[in-house]
Amino acid sequence: MAWNEPGGNGDKDPWGNRGNQGPPDLDEVFKNFQRKFGSLFGGKGGRGGGRGSGAGRMGIGIVIAIVLLFWMATGFYKIEEAERGIILRFGEHVSTTQSGLHWHWPTPIESVTKVDITKVHPVPLRATMLTQDENIVDIEGTIQYQVADATAYLFNVRTPEISLSQAAESALRESIGKSKMDYVITEGRGQIAFEVEKLIQEIVDFYGTGIKVIKVNILHAKPPEAVKDAFDDVTQAREDEVRLTNEAEAYRNEVVPKARGAAARLREEADAYKKEVIARAEGEANRFSQQLSAYERAPGVTRDRLYLDMMESVLGNSSKVLVDLEGNNNLLYLPLDKLMSRSGTTDALSDSLQGLTQQQDLFRQAQQQSQRTRNNLRTREAR
Repeated sequence: MAWNEPGGNGDKDPWGNRGNQGPPDLDEVFKNFQRKFGSLFGGKGGRGGGRGSGAGRMGIGIVIAIVLLFWMATGFYKIEEAERGIILRFGEHVSTTQSGLHWHWPTPIESVTKVDITKVHPVPLRATMLTQDENIVDIEGTIQYQVADATAYLFNVRTPEISLSQAAESALRESIGKSKMDYVITEGRGQIAFEVEKLIQEIVDFYGTGIKVIKVNILHAKPPEAVKDAFDDVTQAREDEVRLTNEAEAYRNEVVPKARGAAARLREEADAYKKEVIARAEGEANRFSQQLSAYERAPGVTRDRLYLDMMESVLGNSSKVLVDLEGNNNLLYLPLDKLMSRSGTTDALSDSLQGLTQQQDLFRQAQQQSQRTRNNLRTREAR
């Protein structure tokens, strides 16, 4: 049966209200708790005087030892491989710890600050610069850095990132101030970023910020919005210039080899023609020398052979024949080319007439050629 049920034992009231079912008195509860706590540590409220006093002192020592052990245990800390631990004793730097499990005097004597030295921190870069040719350009980009020296990073500079941004702006202003607008907004961004990276590293090293610049990226380099349209036109014209230049270069690469090939072919043909003419002339000269030797040995036979060879050469290319009939004053003209184009009996007649004509003509030309040859020989002998 519960102490607060009807008929229950009111002496068991935990609040000290014997036989009273009303609410507990808070002041009485607090006094009871204080009296019991004092008797635990040997206070006057406990019985057994000396024994209570000794037990109280022992209890205080145990409690103090437990609290001290717990406080000392809070001094253990772990540093990861990518971190460095900065130990401060009453706010003063005393040591820097590497990776592993370490211990330091707990708070408030010492404290540890962990710094990640492998994390890449990005810092935005925005600035408006004046170029060498007195144009204005807006620059947007990022700076990536790591902590190289954790101690210097924490204590040498109050705000490392702000210092880095100011150093980047100074380096960027120096580099762009020596460059022209066209170079900055076209092919020069990569070179400018490289130069700015070196300048920033020199500045942060001079101030001992403990920062290592990884990379500087210039994402955008463009004119201000007020003159953007004009610069877009200039950029388009520049792109057209590059495109036309490339097209002209491609056309030149196509035409020049062809012209060189044609020139080489003409040189080869001219050289072959020269060799052909020289060889023919040498052959003709050699043949004439041989004919002269043969003529000196047998003049008559040589004259006849030369005459017949000449007649064969002349008449073989002729399609018309003129026949001077003996005892007749009329000159007969035979158009052999037309006669040969006809068929039937005309062809047979043409053949017979042609044979007759050729015989007479050969005879007369042979006489003329023989006379000319004799005249030439007499002239040569006279010389």
